[in-house]
Amino acid sequence: MKSKDIKDLSVDELRVKERDLTDELFRLKIRHTTGQLDSPAALKNVRRDIARIKTAMKQKELQK
Repeated sequence: MKSKDIKDLSVDELRVKERDLTDELFRLKIRHTTGQLDSPAALKNVRRDIARIKTAMKQKELQK
């Protein structure tokens, strides 16, 4: 997900997206542990997306 797309979302949408990505990260970690994960880069990408969302949320909170 691009940071430009993330900045266009509202705080509520960001919270939902963060929750979804956290769940996806959990599932990816389980698949990685059991050896069923095809691409370990998927873990990295999801972690970065979560960080981008948290950063955008913090910026929006500081603007208020």
